[in-house]
Amino acid sequence: MTNFSMSAMGSGRFAQFWALIAALSAMIMLLFIGQARAEDLIVSYDQSQLLRLPRPVSQVIVGNPSIADVTVMGENLLVVTGKSFGVTNIIALDLGKNVIQDQRVIVQRDNVQVVNLHKGSHRRSLTCAPICSPTITIGDDKDYFALIAKHANDKTNFAEGRSGGGGGGGAMGGGGQ
Repeated sequence: MTNFSMSAMGSGRFAQFWALIAALSAMIMLLFIGQARAEDLIVSYDQSQLLRLPRPVSQVIVGNPSIADVTVMGENLLVVTGKSFGVTNIIALDLGKNVIQDQRVIVQRDNVQVVNLHKGSHRRSLTCAPICSPTITIGDDKDYFALIAKHANDKTNFAEGRSGGGGGGGAMGGGGQ
């Protein structure tokens, strides 16, 4: 009976040893994985974030350019702009095509000053800071979206001297909804 206890004790220590080795291996793997990947970059829809790289960049690859856009502003500075909601990644390469950074980018809505008006299945978005103004947001009613996009385009063209477009028809008027 004593031999059985000792062998049981021996196998228990052996199991503890291998459990400790497994736990240490898992911690080391997590440590290396954590170092290989930077934190997620959170970018608000229609806004930009600066991303500084540790060394000069030669080429930038965007996983899904419909979600985020990247502009190189210097040797090691990128401007990341959120274009639509979703998750993508940016890979920055140096002259030798070595990966400087593989950065996951999450584009999300900035809900701080956004108000949504719902009428049935139709949604209209407004930015209120503190006066509410129409804003173009993916998921809005298509007619409302088109009207606000046209007004924004007309305003830009007018400001740049390319058009004599008027500002008639308020964002909430017309369209019969």
